Amino acid sequence: MSDRRDIDIAFLRQRLEDRRADISAHSNHSEDYRKPVELDQQAVGRLSRMDALQDQQMHLEQERRRAAELDRIEKTLARIERADYGFCHNCGEEIEKKRLEFDPTTPLCVDCAAHVKHS
Repeated sequence: MSDRRDIDIAFLRQRLEDRRADISAHSNHSEDYRKPVELDQQAVGRLSRMDALQDQQMHLEQERRRAAELDRIEKTLARIERADYGFCHNCGEEIEKKRLEFDPTTPLCVDCAAHVKHS
């Protein structure tokens, strides 16, 4: 497959790299919130401990989502390097330019994405 000439690859790459840096900064900032919650009943009341556990779980889920997004970004950057970016993983057709501009990490064209959703 050849490079897509109808999309601004450099701009999309920069968006992906900026987003990757932003995700990493958020991940580093929230690291303390994902640490185990102390169960010392003298230090924290039962309800406060439950709130802390719930807060910890929310931060863990946010980190899981950040990791998934980072994975998509890394895979997209690799496709850009291989010069097969912008082509559907399923059918090999070009992914619409507007779709890539909306979500540069999308690996599927609209038709294939719709088919996967209904399967």
